[in-house]
Amino acid sequence: MSRATDSAQPLRLGIAGLGTVGIGVVKIVQRHAAMLAARSGRPVTITAVSARDRTKNRDADLSDYAWETDPVALATREDVDVFVELMGGHEGPAKEATEAALKAGKDVVTANKALLAHHGQALAELAESLGRTIRYEAAVAGGIPVIKSLTEGLAGNGMRRVMGVMNGTCNYILTRMEEAGLPYDTVFEEARQLGYLEADPNLDVGGIDAGHKLAILAAIAFGTQVSFDDVVLEGIGRISIDDIRRAGDMGYKIKLLGVAQMTGRGLEQRMTPCLVPSSSPLGQLSGGTNMVVLEGDSVGQIVLRGAGAGEGPTASAVMGDVMDLARGMRLPVFGQPAASLATPTPAVTAIAAPYYLRLQLSDKPGALAKVATVLGEAGVSISRMRQYGHADTAAPVLIVTHKTTRDAIDAAISALPATRVVEGEPVAIRIEEL
Repeated sequence: MSRATDSAQPLRLGIAGLGTVGIGVVKIVQRHAAMLAARSGRPVTITAVSARDRTKNRDADLSDYAWETDPVALATREDVDVFVELMGGHEGPAKEATEAALKAGKDVVTANKALLAHHGQALAELAESLGRTIRYEAAVAGGIPVIKSLTEGLAGNGMRRVMGVMNGTCNYILTRMEEAGLPYDTVFEEARQLGYLEADPNLDVGGIDAGHKLAILAAIAFGTQVSFDDVVLEGIGRISIDDIRRAGDMGYKIKLLGVAQMTGRGLEQRMTPCLVPSSSPLGQLSGGTNMVVLEGDSVGQIVLRGAGAGEGPTASAVMGDVMDLARGMRLPVFGQPAASLATPTPAVTAIAAPYYLRLQLSDKPGALAKVATVLGEAGVSISRMRQYGHADTAAPVLIVTHKTTRDAIDAAISALPATRVVEGEPVAIRIEEL
């Protein structure tokens, strides 16, 4: 970490992208100018901005700032010290302008998780070779200071596990399904109408957005290069209201949960639906709130909870990074020199865990015994089971297994049709122990 020596000079920002977050940053700088100067020891100002449409009403006075239509031109202006990239996208203008800013001697603050998930290693190497840095607190979990926690507060810990709910839209959908008793398709459309979904909804409900965030956290936590391509992704589209109700009967809530941990088999990274205990902090998380759980060998488990998106929380995270730069704090991009980050070996199989199974069982003699036999032959043992009454020819059966592997679960599911007592497609969801 280094500190600037000429603290009397203002830190001059160039902001590319004047959407919700960009305007939030402008408002903070304008509203809290005296406070920012007092806390950082120097003024923080905006000298130039860039966006695609200059005529749009943005509910903020931008008349004092120079306007650039080209974000690369903004990134290389002589009167810009820090390039604030809030455009989004992992290719095109965001990547080009970020690289141009670094090469022009600027530090970069960004909220762009996709950019870092896909190009983080190359950008970190470029920044550090030029004596610059990239700060990105706003890229992961909105206003929650999880990047700072990992790179600074927990820097003395060997990290054991990082996990969390990192997409507020998915958590809203699952919570709404549970509370209102509505099916997925209905709540999905409701979320779309409310403007909660990305232009490409699969970024949210397919787990991609949250997977980007998990890959970034894993790189910091375990000292590895960002490896988004190795994140196992499964969205929430197959979660039914029946699963939510039945899981609740067994004492669990369903969450789109990211988990990263270093194992003897390599780096495990999963962003998939999981069951968590209803009484746990993650189980009690509702609405669009995010939560990240960090486990270190010295500190144990800590829980960070807060708003994962929105103008204020995300702009707050951007300004936290700006303030660190104003104070002269400059850390390696991923908490240690980019050249020292290891190339991760992806874990082929996940650590064993209990699983929730939901089956539709035919009303035939010996049906349950046949299912138990198939599970046993696949190496899956039953911890708890509940069978519900039925009005037709099939009854739902819920099974919670002892710890097992996904391979064993898949082997059992593939063998169940031969029993001729299971109707429809079984549902299997991992249970994450907290």
